Amino acid sequence: MIFFVAPGTQWKKQRYRPGTVALREIRHFQKTWNLLIPVAPFIRVIKMETEIGSTPLHEVDSNVMESSSRVREKVDPAWEHFSLGADEKGRNTFTCIYCRQTYKGGGINRMKKHLVGIKGDIGSCKKVSYDVRYQMLEYVKEFELKKKTEKQRQEEMFSVPSTNSDMQEDDDVQEVFSSGHGLPKKPVLGKRKSTNPVDSYFAPRTTPGAQPGLKSVFQSKERVRQADMAIARFLYDNCIPFNVVNSVYYQKMIDAVAAAGPGYKGPSYHAVRVPLLRDQKKEVQLLVESQRRHWAEVGCTLMANGWTDTRHRSLINFLIYCLRGMVFVKSVDASDIVKSTRNLFKLLDEVVTWVGPKNIVHMVTDNASNYVFTGKLLCEKYKTISWSPCAAHCLNLVLQDMGDMPHVERLKKRASKVTIFIYNHVALIVWLRKRPGWTDIVRVGVTRYATTFLSFGSLHVHKHDLQGLVTSKFFVDNRLARELKAKEVASITLDNSFWDDINVLVKISSPLIRLLRIVDSDQRPAIGYVYEGMHRAWLEIKKIFQMKKHLYKPYTSIIKIRWDKHLLKDLHAAAYWLNPAFQYDEENFC
Repeated sequence: MIFFVAPGTQWKKQRYRPGTVALREIRHFQKTWNLLIPVAPFIRVIKMETEIGSTPLHEVDSNVMESSSRVREKVDPAWEHFSLGADEKGRNTFTCIYCRQTYKGGGINRMKKHLVGIKGDIGSCKKVSYDVRYQMLEYVKEFELKKKTEKQRQEEMFSVPSTNSDMQEDDDVQEVFSSGHGLPKKPVLGKRKSTNPVDSYFAPRTTPGAQPGLKSVFQSKERVRQADMAIARFLYDNCIPFNVVNSVYYQKMIDAVAAAGPGYKGPSYHAVRVPLLRDQKKEVQLLVESQRRHWAEVGCTLMANGWTDTRHRSLINFLIYCLRGMVFVKSVDASDIVKSTRNLFKLLDEVVTWVGPKNIVHMVTDNASNYVFTGKLLCEKYKTISWSPCAAHCLNLVLQDMGDMPHVERLKKRASKVTIFIYNHVALIVWLRKRPGWTDIVRVGVTRYATTFLSFGSLHVHKHDLQGLVTSKFFVDNRLARELKAKEVASITLDNSFWDDINVLVKISSPLIRLLRIVDSDQRPAIGYVYEGMHRAWLEIKKIFQMKKHLYKPYTSIIKIRWDKHLLKDLHAAAYWLNPAFQYDEENFC
């Protein structure tokens, strides 16, 4: 800060305390000219005067500087790691005893940052040991803490209340006067509190909506990065699938932890296993109870999903779907029930009674004969319930029947020979992976029946890559080319009829797989798309064979048998009719 006393004011060469005199002059300026001048620069001088007594200002500066320099040079442990020197201009230089780098300017605290590795002000030392680096880091933290504490103490001690007009202070204001003039012409930086009406239109930096400072922005980004790394490290260390971040409870969990504060400790193993699990079960029960009134208002669909676990137990999961979402009711071990239609009927009847027969509009089960007969019995007992088998299961049976056709079986065997031979030889896979756009041939579908046709499609996409492999110099000159299996694979790959048959099957299965993905998805209700999807598949198969009945009939007959036996229900036709996507499509309406 540049400071000049008012004209006519002179320092008397007596043993005054200069800091006190300077503060008195500042108050004189504030009172006379109504100026805002910071008083913090004079605090240390006043403190020194209190400790050493009354001394002229020039003597105080020289004595204190020499004394503090000697004490610091002797006491500060950082000097053990640097050698002090001077350049040609007499400026101090510091040489690190580890990396032998020499730096000009700054002080011992700057050199500590060199050892710690704090970038921005000075380069970091690459050869310092860990214990020294840790020691210097503690000293830097201690110094910054003392500096912050001292600054707060000084501001509290020498700050002037805003109600006193002659002692107002603003850290952002600095006035500069020349010694030969009276009133100042114009302040270098001017900013008044509660005097400028424009200030009311801008939020202070301490408010949530204010523009953050550059330092706070960088600190915030670093904190966010550290939090992200902690979460990612937890997922990696415990082999947790990455799709858990798509859970609706993922962000809620993070928000709850942030709201709890930095002192929050996560639940223990016992807490997660016993009390929290018990509380969560109660919450789920309350959630199910809250859904029951919506079932009475808009109706619901009862689904019984039968499956077999790794212990070969026949389990049935009962779920209820309505406009408010899907609810899991319970899971039953039906190993001794599922084979008996009477016992299976009793089990389903209990669930229907618990939900409420008047609340159930639609009931969906598997396509097995015992489930089909049980569904008919329930429809006879409850006239308001419409039963239908699972559409996804029906489509899987269609694909299974197509896959069992003799010519499709032969095609699967020939395609398997190609894929098995390639995947059994690493050199061939390495060669293919260098091709642009290469992906794995074998693709896993939603079911094992769809996997066959998806693999056909992937094989057809890589037709030119596979043909390029068996005709390349790399393959011809390789000893593998002389094997019988290699010659057979090359013959299959170069056979155009093989690729034509695969292309036909891919076109036939595409609309069925598309419909299978729709009905197997949980994103939206699929019942309104079943009727149209089956009709579309029927028409596209006919178009593939150019409406030649003897060519398309083997495929359409499979669809017709499964459709008439399982999915020919009034409910599917009504849902198709009420679907706005098709109701206003006059050209393609069935």
